[in-house]
Amino acid sequence: MISLARKNAAEYGFSERTEYVESSGAAIAFDEKEFDASFSAGSLHEWSDVPKTLEEIWRVLKQGGRLFVSDLRRDMISPVRWFMWFVTKPKEIRPGLITSINAAYTPTEVKTLLTESRFTDFTVSCNPMGLRIVARK
Repeated sequence: MISLARKNAAEYGFSERTEYVESSGAAIAFDEKEFDASFSAGSLHEWSDVPKTLEEIWRVLKQGGRLFVSDLRRDMISPVRWFMWFVTKPKEIRPGLITSINAAYTPTEVKTLLTESRFTDFTVSCNPMGLRIVARK
């Protein structure tokens, strides 16, 4: 993924302004209060330890820092799931889509995880395919 990110950054002219660090969400390789924001798209269902990752994000965010997470939702209705499967190209990645949907969280599960975290100022909103978390430290 880092190799792909470097390629994309070069194509968009951002290579001189980017740095890549391989790290685990459950043990983020940065100091406390180092970031204004944390952004994650389409990977919440891949986090190995969601409570620990939320704790680490809290740790590296500055006071007032923001968190944004978007991902699929496991409880999407069948017609939406079917539509997503049908429009996914190439066909070879369709099994991965289904695996990701099945591993995703429901809005209720995400709210529980956030309630048990140190984030107190958060919202969880949904659309037919996914969910969105916005939180502030």
